[in-house]
Amino acid sequence: MAHAATGTWHTTACILCSVNCGIEIQLGPDGRRFERIRGDKAHPASQGYHCEKALRLDHYQNARDRLTHPLRRRSDGTFERIDWDTAIREVAARLGAVRGTHGGERILYYGGGGQGNHLCGVYAAATRRALGVKFRSNALAQEKTGWAWVGEQTVGGIAGGDFEHCEVALFVGKNPWHSHGVPRARTVLKTIAADPARTLIVIDPRRTETAELADIHLQLRPGTDAWLLAALGGVLVQEELYARAWLAEHAAGVDEVLGALRAVPVARYAAIAGIPEDAVRRTARTLATARGLAVFEDLGTQMTRHSTLNSYLDNLLWLLTGNFANPGGNNLPLPLIPIAPSSARGEVSPVAKAPIIAGLVPCNVIAEEILTDHPDRYRAMIVESANPAHSLADSPRMREALRALDCVVVIDVAMTETARLADYVLPTPTQYEKWEATFFNFEFPANYFHLRPPVLGPPPDSDLLAEPEIHARLCEALGAVTEAELAPLREAAGQGRAAFAAAFIGATAANPKLLELAPVLLYRTLGPTLPDGAAPAAVLWGAAQRLAPRHPDAVRRAGIDASDHELGEALFTRILESRSGLIFAVDTHENVWRRMRARGGTVNLHVPELLGELALLATDGPPTPDPTFPFVLSAGERRSFTANTVYRDPAWRKKDATGALRMSPADAVRLGLVNGAAARVTTKRGSVTVAVEVSDTMQAGHVSLPNGLGLDYPGADGTRGVAGAAPNELTASEDRDWFAGTPWHKHVPARVETAG
Repeated sequence: MAHAATGTWHTTACILCSVNCGIEIQLGPDGRRFERIRGDKAHPASQGYHCEKALRLDHYQNARDRLTHPLRRRSDGTFERIDWDTAIREVAARLGAVRGTHGGERILYYGGGGQGNHLCGVYAAATRRALGVKFRSNALAQEKTGWAWVGEQTVGGIAGGDFEHCEVALFVGKNPWHSHGVPRARTVLKTIAADPARTLIVIDPRRTETAELADIHLQLRPGTDAWLLAALGGVLVQEELYARAWLAEHAAGVDEVLGALRAVPVARYAAIAGIPEDAVRRTARTLATARGLAVFEDLGTQMTRHSTLNSYLDNLLWLLTGNFANPGGNNLPLPLIPIAPSSARGEVSPVAKAPIIAGLVPCNVIAEEILTDHPDRYRAMIVESANPAHSLADSPRMREALRALDCVVVIDVAMTETARLADYVLPTPTQYEKWEATFFNFEFPANYFHLRPPVLGPPPDSDLLAEPEIHARLCEALGAVTEAELAPLREAAGQGRAAFAAAFIGATAANPKLLELAPVLLYRTLGPTLPDGAAPAAVLWGAAQRLAPRHPDAVRRAGIDASDHELGEALFTRILESRSGLIFAVDTHENVWRRMRARGGTVNLHVPELLGELALLATDGPPTPDPTFPFVLSAGERRSFTANTVYRDPAWRKKDATGALRMSPADAVRLGLVNGAAARVTTKRGSVTVAVEVSDTMQAGHVSLPNGLGLDYPGADGTRGVAGAAPNELTASEDRDWFAGTPWHKHVPARVETAG
């Protein structure tokens, strides 16, 4: 691709959170630097909105640790540059040898996309199938799998809150002011807070920026979410505030849940959480009388004790009050491509026998699956657009596990902590140098999708391949895709998409195994016919062809009108043409219930595994602080200048450059610490030294460190340094939810001392 014109505004999207706000970028005179960035007013969801983080994207695009050529590890641990033919041939041979000796199920695939690059995950599916890879994981498995499983059990999917139209907005362990998750989050929050007819409720141990706006802030003790949520549910049932008629018509398993919540000792549980009983009762009454209750839970409750139970209990709040498939409530969106498959009951990981939810191995058992002499241990890993050596719990043990594997292949844009442990490093363009998209499309009723063209070409003198090309070459090197299979489809594609559709249907009907390699088939055959070099978008043709016939009315309500036979093609064409993204489906609440009828027509309240855990709360009191580790550390707080590890260059932070430890004034006085003083934080896993920020947003006994710090990054002179503390040097892989395996990053026992 030639250098993009300077002085021109190029439409694209921010890649720092799941919302992916539309932005426009103007390049500097060198054609490489992001000189100016502004919101894209034509984007259907963000409408010109963005937060301060998007303005610093040049630090991602032009980072010093960019990978520019394929690398192979030497025997002494250093890396040497190799060409792509060698890299593909050797990677295919090494992974093929593992498959041949131990089976493809001994290869673990980790990753598949960050906050804005998801096309790689679709193409990687073909490589996984070519190798016979059975097990995979990614960051969702240390955050969202318990929540996803609860949604699957209760309403058949992941429901999102309608915060545009709700009367009451409830955020549980969620601070959308910084973590977003809602389009135009700050605008929406301020609108709700300013409306006297609407109520904003926050449940969080810290007085967050969102809590500052809230009408009700239940500032619970860290780790007591389950008791507080159970108390709220108990009030709904015991005061007969639940939607009796709605439940009778729409729900199953009601009696079991009502019986369990009638037994909840509300006053005792409120006391455990540190919340006055009358505040709990007032809050429950507010939830019950809302004309539209929208709920959003996030990592604050999903990465603490009882995380899967927490998700169940806050789902019960909106189900018991009848706030499903209604305006202002919680609704099931129509996705273009589902982000995760349904869970297969009984499927477990090979060594730890951990439940596999949404097709993902729990992150906290990965090292355990490797560091063993068990014959079924993982022997190799493919890591794509991910950094498990830094982002997963117990980093020292994860590094040990990576070193113990027979082969590690990393596909990424930067020389990450994981890449430095790999046998092969395969470099890709940045998200602004290639076609890309995200499948985090959870809006209702109008859902949107944004296919993004490149803004600029790859760096001079670099040798990069985008992930679709890497996976196509690997599949070909493994012998999974042959020219004999491609040639007829390529010829048909040259005759137009109607001819291609007929040929593709015929080929896959004759040989159903080809469907497993569909992404590569589409990329190699349909891809070259797409305009503007949009070959990576070929997989979206298949997605459009699946969605349109299943939900034609929703697609037509989005303004995409064509005959039934041509509707999928019309949708795909609109995706290709819509540079700022498009609304691809406009759903209705009635259609949600039609989809529900496919699973029996009712929501399900009774989840036996979690009702059993709820009963245990009566005897399983909150953890007693260990005198050796008297603090609760929240490892990974979202702040104004943290963004996971998408930004590796610490210079992007305009404040809090090294990620201070936040603590309450009372704790600071007791320990003799002041703002800027050095403190040592110690857990059972390790210690770090950090600067202190005294903050009245924190409760006594509760401290926090931000996410995204502790990355190894070269300075201007090439000397590598680490800014701030890496939270996972302090976390333990065994501290995890009993069911979903999600880590307790928000509840890490710790000791804090002056650093001398």
